[in-house]
Amino acid sequence: MIYTLTLNPSIDYIVALDKVELGALNRTKKEAKIPGGKGINVSLLLRSMGVDSIATGFIGGFTGRFVKDALEAKGVKTSFIEVDGETRINVKMKAEEETEINGQGPAISADDLDVLKGKIAELRSGDTLVLAGSIPSRMDKNIYKELIRICSENGTEVVVDAEGDLLKTVLPYRPFLIKPNHHELGQFFGVDIHMPDEALPFAKKLVELGAKNVIVSLAGEGAVFVNETMALSATVPKGEVRSSIGAGDSMVAGFLAKYLETGSEKEAFRYSVAAGSATAFSIGLGTKEKTEELLEEVEVTER
Repeated sequence: MIYTLTLNPSIDYIVALDKVELGALNRTKKEAKIPGGKGINVSLLLRSMGVDSIATGFIGGFTGRFVKDALEAKGVKTSFIEVDGETRINVKMKAEEETEINGQGPAISADDLDVLKGKIAELRSGDTLVLAGSIPSRMDKNIYKELIRICSENGTEVVVDAEGDLLKTVLPYRPFLIKPNHHELGQFFGVDIHMPDEALPFAKKLVELGAKNVIVSLAGEGAVFVNETMALSATVPKGEVRSSIGAGDSMVAGFLAKYLETGSEKEAFRYSVAAGSATAFSIGLGTKEKTEELLEEVEVTER
């Protein structure tokens, strides 16, 4: 079973406006309320691809109930930990530019963290845990490291979609997949990266440091994939980028879904790129149908 962890879920309140005028009344043209968080996105996308997962993390209050109910209504299984306080609301404004206002979320106690560690300790070989997103400022910064250590002892595979110092702490535990974008990869090594040829040697270094599989997304310049036996680059389909939110989560979900189906890293990488593009070309998360429509435009080259 795949488990996705979102430490600080949200209700994402998405509003579309022609223009945002500060200090004035603004009226929306369109709006939507959806459960948010990188791990939650992965679970939603996996479900759309016909793959089951269990979404976990911390929720609280009436906003937390909304997140749980909305996910279960879409067929996503949940195993959240209920805490004091209320799940945050994030406002995503789409006008001439994308603007986000993110809430803080509830405080998480040491007891709450112990409950989470207990849940992860129940995972076994054959399970996969997706750790996605940053660690909230009020939470123990070593929590990812502790969870991946538990998984390492259990034989559970781990996927990590995080950046910077978080990656450094988990690489020694040989995560199954990590997915930095080119900015995050550049920050990790202190260099500027814009093109696939620039990304490949540093992706290989991440494999040397412990990652089993690495995907680096480079926006319109494509993506690269590296493991111990192969290095690949891929083009991205042509289309209008409508929102970058969730594109990286889509790549993670696409890779896992296709890898479970085929056992082929190359096919999983190709599908991952199509899934990321499907979301980038959509308002909200992409769909399986959109992913498969774009798949034939993704060209993968061995490097």
